[in-house]
Amino acid sequence: MAAISTSSTNQTSTGNGANYRGSFAIMTSLFFLWGFMTVFNDILIPRFKDAFTLSYFQAMLVQFAFFGAYFIGSLIYFIISITTGDPIAKIGYKNGVVIGLLISATGSGIFWPAASAASYPMFLAGLFVVGLGFAMLQIAANPYVTILGPEKTASSRLNLAQAFNSVGTTIGPLIGGYLIFQYFNKTGVHGADSVKVPYLAFTIIFALLALIFFFIHLPHIGEGKIERGAGALKHPHVVLGILAIFMYVGGEVSVGSSIINFLGQKNVAGLDPVEASKYVSLFWGGMLIGRFMGAVELSEMKKFNKQIFLAAIPFAAFLILWALRGWDVVQCYLPFLVLCWALFQFGKALAGRTLMIFGLTIVALLLAAILVGGKTAMWCVIGVGLFTSIGWPNIFSLALDGMGVHKSQVSSLLVMAILGGAILPPVQGYIADVTKNLQISFIVPLIAYAYIAFYGGIGCKMGRKNTAS
Repeated sequence: MAAISTSSTNQTSTGNGANYRGSFAIMTSLFFLWGFMTVFNDILIPRFKDAFTLSYFQAMLVQFAFFGAYFIGSLIYFIISITTGDPIAKIGYKNGVVIGLLISATGSGIFWPAASAASYPMFLAGLFVVGLGFAMLQIAANPYVTILGPEKTASSRLNLAQAFNSVGTTIGPLIGGYLIFQYFNKTGVHGADSVKVPYLAFTIIFALLALIFFFIHLPHIGEGKIERGAGALKHPHVVLGILAIFMYVGGEVSVGSSIINFLGQKNVAGLDPVEASKYVSLFWGGMLIGRFMGAVELSEMKKFNKQIFLAAIPFAAFLILWALRGWDVVQCYLPFLVLCWALFQFGKALAGRTLMIFGLTIVALLLAAILVGGKTAMWCVIGVGLFTSIGWPNIFSLALDGMGVHKSQVSSLLVMAILGGAILPPVQGYIADVTKNLQISFIVPLIAYAYIAFYGGIGCKMGRKNTAS
């Protein structure tokens, strides 16, 4: 798309968003896709650990390669924005998405030769390339969603978009676990061979989506100018928000990556990988529920209607879980749903306050998981998914708030902080290896969520005139 102009056809982020619903719907497909594929990493970790006889630390390099690429890709973007101006402002959001999809298709295609050669380093290289593509998608899509309407409801829109991301992360473990551990897991061949066909399918899907996005129309919304320099870093709430994203992604990925191995331990649940992968789906499903509730709570919906939906969403989730997983599962998950509803009431529709409350809740859950074994520890870890749900959209929107022309640059810095997903999981894996106790290693995400609570309560207000958050 052409560079930003100041013509009358341009629309700013202060509009009512009425004309942007179609564009928003199209963008949600991206959130679904990268959620669906990202969670496949949780399936790859135990698969590669077994196939290549890896330690916990070595297996967690899956996340290091994938999320490390986010850092490298975003760093390159940030450097370009400092020296020549914001790339998205020049090429447009649509072209940014197309480029990201094509890079992701290339990375997924590397999995076929990697499986044929039974090469773990080649798999990591493929994941790195996919991560580069996803970095570009994140940089383009997140700020675009926040400006498709009024700034004060940006958290609501991003929560809703991230809810579709969670649809992908919810069904991803179910499909991935079945395909990789069962359907394509043939006897007599190397274990990593089972990932060939699923990632070939990803290659085709990414390429097709790139074509679709190339030909569709998306409105070009911007501030009307391009600036050089690192102006985004002059704002304390942005700098602290970058660290918050680092901690959030690192904490979330650490917990999600450990669930299958954690539930497989005899002192916890003793589940096999296929059965444990179903609980990974429940972990990510909690994020789906929480994000839909967050989209409602932070919207401009009338108070009465808001309360109706806030109650209806967890109740519907309860009924669906009862139908799909049975009473034994739903009775254990019900207290978390009730608690989530109650905490949204305490959040009072404020993104920062809600972030702080949910962060402190996760700290309590992880502390319980560390100190108590058995099914209690199991459900505390699974319950984290419900309360981590609003973390990404709330942190992202709080950091972007009021940034105007610097929005895409701030976005690149926040996406750069996805590096936390590359750093914290291996740290957790190292602690598990050294202590020979995976349970103790949950101290890593516990510390991460403690900082997130700080950002929601204090950090997001620092250096800002308007502290209502």
